[in-house]
Amino acid sequence: MSTPTQPATPRQQLRQVSNPPNPWISTVVEHLGVPPEATLEVFFDSSRQALSKNDSPDIPFTWSVNPYRGCYHGCAYCYARPTHEYLDFGAGTDFERKLVVKPDVARLLRDAFDHPRWKGEVVVLSGNTDCYQPLEASWQLTRQCLQVCAEYRNPVGIITKSTLIERDVELLAELAQTTHLTVTISLPFADPDVARAIEPYVPTPARRLKTIERLANAGIAVGINLAPLIPGLNDGDIPVLLRDAKAAGARFANRTMLRLPGPVAQVFEERLRLLLPLRAEKVLHQIREARDGKLSNARFGERMRGTGPRWRMIEDLFTSAWQRFGYVPQPEQPPTAFRRPERQSNQLQLGF
Repeated sequence: MSTPTQPATPRQQLRQVSNPPNPWISTVVEHLGVPPEATLEVFFDSSRQALSKNDSPDIPFTWSVNPYRGCYHGCAYCYARPTHEYLDFGAGTDFERKLVVKPDVARLLRDAFDHPRWKGEVVVLSGNTDCYQPLEASWQLTRQCLQVCAEYRNPVGIITKSTLIERDVELLAELAQTTHLTVTISLPFADPDVARAIEPYVPTPARRLKTIERLANAGIAVGINLAPLIPGLNDGDIPVLLRDAKAAGARFANRTMLRLPGPVAQVFEERLRLLLPLRAEKVLHQIREARDGKLSNARFGERMRGTGPRWRMIEDLFTSAWQRFGYVPQPEQPPTAFRRPERQSNQLQLGF
């Protein structure tokens, strides 16, 4: 007699392949029966340049390096998910498990720094997906890029949720001594259970606070980014997060409103209803209250903040806590220390 198949738990469902329809491809595969498990696959990117230029007025930097595309962390709210559709992948589990590496990224970055037009502007790792996601432990592409930046004394900004950055503390301390360096740790949740539901493969909030402490103790300018702020879900965490991050050594703090472009809205809502079903309706309602009745706003200048009384309450709470705990603005880049290293000539030196 065959054993009846047990229905998948919410956690098991999270690991099954599920992607919103991709508008860029003409065929869509629908699973007959239970969707298969989402397994990790690694692909290679043959890009011919390392630097990506940002033209958005909402982003406070111009140049970024993205050693990886897709992200194993699996954050339901990740605004980068739609970029995976341009690769003929899905924005759901494909984004989390069909990951792309750029094996030549450090060499390409060195080529960019050697170009006469490069003047030593800040390079951010990364503008898209987390540069310290688990693949970095073996590929070390982010570390290689940081070594290039150290060689050229090029200013660097790092944004990550990962404790893997602690591996590079000595290298980062060296960079901090020779050029401008800031590290921003993304930490939007105080409740570890809520964090695990929305950011399933990211270190716990407490562990990320420890990372802030270790970076600060190494003399590195480190801050916290409450991103994204989700009305009705984590806006109440603002005072606790700012208090604990300051105690750990954070110097500056930023925040952004939840963004749900394109298929991200479907991924986020499905995750919310699957793992936080009792809170889902309240959260979605309050997001719309802070977005003029919509889940998302794509307009430049508005897409990373909310509107109306609901959002003003959040902003006031953040500003009050920011001032109370003694945060300072994020350090501005001083005159660049960038310089191209001298290289010994390969020509034979003749003596007379």
